[in-house]
Amino acid sequence: MASREDMSTSFGRMVGEYEAGRPGYPLAAVAWMLEPATITGNPLRAADVGAGTGKLTRVLAETGADVIAVDPDADMLAALRAELPDVPTLAGTAEQIPVPDGSLDAVVLGQAWHWVDPVAGSAEVGRTLRPGGVLGLVWNIRDDRAEWVARMTEIMHQSNAEIMMSEGGPRVTAPFGPLEEARFEWSRPMTADRLLAMARSRSYLITATADDRARIEGDLLDLFDELPELSSGGEIELPYVTRAFRAVRP
Repeated sequence: MASREDMSTSFGRMVGEYEAGRPGYPLAAVAWMLEPATITGNPLRAADVGAGTGKLTRVLAETGADVIAVDPDADMLAALRAELPDVPTLAGTAEQIPVPDGSLDAVVLGQAWHWVDPVAGSAEVGRTLRPGGVLGLVWNIRDDRAEWVARMTEIMHQSNAEIMMSEGGPRVTAPFGPLEEARFEWSRPMTADRLLAMARSRSYLITATADDRARIEGDLLDLFDELPELSSGGEIELPYVTRAFRAVRP
């Protein structure tokens, strides 16, 4: 099995699959994370850290925020710039965000905090936020209450994010206090090809051996063949529970 560090930096190898297979985020979840920082009434200055191909960046922009995108992977940022040419991009991580002290109203991470050192990341995010600024963390988690989704997860193996959630959820430290949480249930239509792209964009598959990857993909295709909704290029609703967290900088 690949190391945690190898997994965390693997996504640029599958940029196309990541963009095709990964979901965006519910606008309501993003608005909820940002809400404590909106009391000034001014447009928010927000950083999407671990922005990837811009799944969360797009929704932040929909809220009217002035957004910058931060990611350590040049290939992911190139894909983001191709889709969102007006969004400034910076190379960086949650532990090293290349912006001045107190220059942001919000720092938001989608599908990313589980790769972050929570002590170093909390301190660095706190440095970049003004007092009253918000740290927002969000994950789209497939809803395994659907039997076929549970089978798919078993085949693909749990992600680091899913393991973290099963062990009590994300942790933040000073200068932040306890996290608040909200949950949002929704679904999106997926073809077999998009489901396979989603699987291929996961760090476990990206870093697996060729034999393990072929076995997992074969088992997934066998499962998809059992689902009548996916026959002849059809679509099935993939249910999600989006778990959003927020904490305010004192």
